[in-house]
Amino acid sequence: MFKIIGADQKDYGPITAEQVRQWIAEGRANAQTRAQSDASPDWKPLGSFPEFADAFAAKAAASPQPQPVTSTVADALASEILARGYNVDFGHCIGRSWDLLLRHFWLVVGTSFLVSVVVGAVPFIGGVLLGGLFLFFLKLIRTGKAEVGDGFAGFSQAFLQLFLGGLVAGVLTAIGFALLIIPGIYLAVAWKFALPLIIDKRLDFWPAMELSRRVVTHNFWPLFVLLLMSVLLNCLGVLACVVGTFVTWPLTVGAIAYAYEDIFGARPTAQT
Repeated sequence: MFKIIGADQKDYGPITAEQVRQWIAEGRANAQTRAQSDASPDWKPLGSFPEFADAFAAKAAASPQPQPVTSTVADALASEILARGYNVDFGHCIGRSWDLLLRHFWLVVGTSFLVSVVVGAVPFIGGVLLGGLFLFFLKLIRTGKAEVGDGFAGFSQAFLQLFLGGLVAGVLTAIGFALLIIPGIYLAVAWKFALPLIIDKRLDFWPAMELSRRVVTHNFWPLFVLLLMSVLLNCLGVLACVVGTFVTWPLTVGAIAYAYEDIFGARPTAQT
C-alpha cells in the first residue's frame, strides 16, 4: 500500500499499487510526486519506485509530442497561470534537484559537464546548448529517463529560436547591468524561463521571453532568491578547487527546471 502527496500538499491513501498506476496513466501523479510505501517510512519520488517504471514508460509513450504554441496561446497561458497563482519554494526545488542528482549522478554530471565544455568553447551558441540541457532535465523529471544526446537537442529542435533567445536576452541583460545594475538583475531573473519555454513549448523567442517575464514578475522574489542561492552554490563550487562546480552547476540547473515544471508544467491547460 502507498500514500501520495497531491498537488495540494495533502496526503492521500493508503492506496494500492494498481491505483497508483491508474493515477499515473491519468496524469494525476508523475515521476516527482512524493510517495510512501508500507515497506519504508521515507517519502520518495514515485520515479524512484522500480515497480512503477513500466507505468511511467507507458505514459511517456502515449504522451503526444508538444505542438508549437502561438503568441496568442502564450498570452492565454500567461493569463491562466496568473489567474490561478503559483508558489515557488526555492528550498524544495533545490532539495528535489539534489535527489534527482543522487539518483542519476553520472548521467547528470556527465551530460552537464559535456554541455559546459561546448558552451565554454563556443559561447555564442550558449542559448542552444542551455535549452537542450533544460530539456534533458525536464525529461528526467517527468519520465525518469533521459539520454546524453538530449542535452544537445537544441541543435535539432528550435535551433534558431534558442540562438536568438540566448543572444537577445544576453545583450539586453548586459545593457541592463550597465544601467545601474538593478535593471540587469530584473531581466536576468524575469527571462530565466525563456529558453525552457522555447524548447518545451515550441515558442518563438520573443513570445517566450514575454511569457517568462509576465509570469516571473507576478511572483518575483521567490525566483530571485532561487537564482541568488544558485549563484552562491556555484561560487562555493568554484572555491572548492573548481571541481565542486561539477556538482553545483547541474544541481542549480535542475532546481530551476523543477521551478519551471511547477509553474509551466502539467497544470496549465490553455489551448488554441
